[in-house]
Amino acid sequence: QVQLVESGGGLVQAGGSLRLSCAISGFTLNYYAIGWFRRAPGKEREGVSCISSSDGRTVYAASVKGRFTISRDNAKNTVYLQMNSLKPKDTAVYYCATVQSLFCTIISSSYDYWGQGTQVTVSS
Repeated sequence: QVQLVESGGGLVQAGGSLRLSCAISGFTLNYYAIGWFRRAPGKEREGVSCISSSDGRTVYAASVKGRFTISRDNAKNTVYLQMNSLKPKDTAVYYCATVQSLFCTIISSSYDYWGQGTQVTVSS
């Protein structure tokens, strides 16, 4: 059974950092692309970043580029999202998702399996 569990969210002041983790079970990461998404109150779900299984290529939304870094540890079956220079507009529930694919996208409809989300709140 495929399961994704996010952790690492919390409350942080603007300018601070958090590292989100997505622990994956039920399959090995080697052939799966992983994406991070977020949903802010009253807004549509937004693609944040993704990482491909084939070559580790990464994609970032313009709103987070240069501040967030996605990485994967296939040995631990875990994907991370390092978030630096956080802003109040980054406040959202963050989700990780996966699809069996060599390449990734930050289009949410491309993904088959989702975690339950972790809340990130950035205070001003």
